[in-house]
Amino acid sequence: MTPHPSAPAIETTGLVKAFGETRAVDGVDLTVPTGTVYGVLGPNGAGKTTTVKMLATLLRPDGGEARVFGHDVVHDADAVRSRVSLTGQYASVDEDLTGTENLILLGRLLGHRKPAARDRAAQLLEAFGLTEAANKQVKHYSGGMRRRIDIAASILNTPDLLFLDEPTTGLDPRSRNQVWDIVRAVVAQGTTVLLTTQYLDEADQLASRIAVIDKGRVIAEGTKGELKASVGAGSVHVRLRDPERRPDAERLLRDLLLAEVTLEPDPVALTARLNAATSDSAADQAARALTELSRAGVTVDNFSLGQPSLDEVFLALTGHDTGSADGTDGTDGTDGTDGTDGTGSDTKDEVAA
Repeated sequence: MTPHPSAPAIETTGLVKAFGETRAVDGVDLTVPTGTVYGVLGPNGAGKTTTVKMLATLLRPDGGEARVFGHDVVHDADAVRSRVSLTGQYASVDEDLTGTENLILLGRLLGHRKPAARDRAAQLLEAFGLTEAANKQVKHYSGGMRRRIDIAASILNTPDLLFLDEPTTGLDPRSRNQVWDIVRAVVAQGTTVLLTTQYLDEADQLASRIAVIDKGRVIAEGTKGELKASVGAGSVHVRLRDPERRPDAERLLRDLLLAEVTLEPDPVALTARLNAATSDSAADQAARALTELSRAGVTVDNFSLGQPSLDEVFLALTGHDTGSADGTDGTDGTDGTDGTDGTGSDTKDEVAA
């Protein structure tokens, strides 16, 4: 039975996976709307990759339920595989083959005739900016090029749901932006993307909703605005004309706003965290602070008002930052695999990436 078109792309309830005594995933509940980028944000070892592997049918859950477009990942695994594709943390293409050879080979394995596979390979290589490197062995590609060819391989048959597991780990800023553009293009064509990342700015840039996961559990979920609002009203950043008046400004802001004040390395700069408990808006609190600074004879050369960053959100929720970005999830997911490759996507109309 075909799921209702309005059904979520992913629904999980109490999803659990343990490796020995370690519960890598400890009761995860998720609802992922179709046609969006849904971010799963967390540090190394949080359980992100293990969750993705269960949703992609590469691991069998030990408890709970998970459905992809209404199909149970255990009992309807073939139906799930026909609609998803997975790009993992490490390149899955053959490094001894060229970019063209890799895509043609995978296209043939997915059921395309040779001319169609060749055309689709050329189409994707052009769309991903890899035409000039099409006949080079992948082992000579840069890190960013490898990630692009990996994602291209994942959408040879356009999937309804694409899992991207930390797709930009280790990439330079230019390559990361290129991957982000690819993700946006894929979603614009109707594909739902579940993106796991430990890069806060990546989730901020791409995801319409974000689940924050730590120690195998979802500890917060919502839009970027909702998550940021949950930890405070924001901050006011102030630059003074006279560094001698910074102690006065610090004292005044702390007493007036009942807020934590941070002295910046710049001797004329300080930041006050605004009070989320008050009925006053962040703008009203900032305006009142500037007025009082002026009355006290403290000249402000520059100020800005900002929302909390996702860094602040994560720190407030977990008590620690996301950790070093080494590209691992802390769980290798090798125990209990069911032997599937998780790459199956049924043959659909070919569209440009």
